[in-house]
Order: sequence, then C-alpha cells, then structure tokens
Amino acid sequence: MASMVVQLMGMFLGIVGWCLESSCINSAVWRRASHGEAVMTSSSRYEGLWMSCASNSLGASQCQRFKTVLGLPGYIQACRALMIIALILGLLAVILAVMGLKCTKLGSTSEETKGKISLTAGIMFILSGVCVMVAVSWYAVRVVQEFYDPFYGGTKYELGAGLYLGWAAAALEIIGGAILCTSFKSSRPAQTRSLNYNYIASQPQKIYRSAPSENSVSKAYV
Repeated sequence: MASMVVQLMGMFLGIVGWCLESSCINSAVWRRASHGEAVMTSSSRYEGLWMSCASNSLGASQCQRFKTVLGLPGYIQACRALMIIALILGLLAVILAVMGLKCTKLGSTSEETKGKISLTAGIMFILSGVCVMVAVSWYAVRVVQEFYDPFYGGTKYELGAGLYLGWAAAALEIIGGAILCTSFKSSRPAQTRSLNYNYIASQPQKIYRSAPSENSVSKAYV
C-alpha cells in the first residue's frame, strides 16, 4: 500500500511538471524588453521560442511568428529541439507510469514487470526534466549576457515568466521521476521476502523422535 501511494505521488508530480512544460514551450514571454533606462513607456516587447510580440498601454497586443528558422540564433534552435524532446519523453513517461501502477491490471503482468515499467517511467521523467532545465538555463544565460554586455547594440531583454515555468516544470519532473525510481527499489525487498517465505512453507515438515533410553528398555523387561 505504501509503495502504491509513493507511485501515485511520483506520477502526479510528473504529470504536473509535464503540463507546466507544455505551457512553457507555448509561452511567448521567455524574455521581456528592459525599460530600466526609460522614464515613461507606452509599449512593451517580449519574445518566446516561436514568436515575437508587442503590446501597448491600452492592452492591445500583436504577435508575429519568426519567419525563418535557419536565420535564428543557434541557441534558440537548440532550445526548441530540447523542449520538443522533453515533451515527447514526458508524454511517454506519463503513459508508462500509468501502466506501471500496482492498481492497474495488464493481463498477466507480474509485479516485477510493473516495477520495471515504473522505473523506466521515472528515468524518462528525469531525462525530460533535465532537457527542460538545460534549455531554459541556456536561454537565461544568453539573456543575462546580452543585458550586461556594454558592446551589445540590440534590444536588451530581461528574464520572462516562461523561464520560471520551465524551471518549475523541470524540478517537478525530476522529483517525480526520482520518487518513481525509489518506489521500485522499495518494493523489491518485500517481494524477495515473500518468495523466501513461500519456499520455506512448501518444504515437507519432518518430525524427529528421541531414541529410547536404557531405563525405558529395562522397565519394559520388568
């Protein structure tokens, strides 16, 4: 029962992390234009992995997708690839986590096989979280470098809300995957003990009787 609760907790954290991950990749606020030197601002600009947007003081916003792929900086293309890989890994991990639950019946699948499926789901959750962590951290490092570079002539940006979503998603997926891996390890000793108990119980019982003593023999002759 305890291992099943641990499995459900790990799967829940992984699913929440995957949902935040999908929100992060679709977010258009990975970086926001800095207005530190401006006294009054009537518009703001922000960008994501797929589009660039601008909004005015009235609340109206207009977004435009990047027209080229090869013309984008290399780190943006790498972050796109990492986020897509993370989404695929996370989706497969969710499916495997549901299949590996102890309360799920899959034909004649044994508990050991379900444990291995759950372990695989945990590893895939961890890999998905690592991909997200690398993507958002790499993007954040480039934003910070451009912001503090005195020779950078373009628009300076600050960290956006999409990056914080990515960090939260990566943390939840890594924790959920680690919990799933721990649940598999904690369920193995109990299974081994039950097997040993069944083996001992299946052995035929032997009854030993003590040999007759000399006193008892002499009494029988008298």
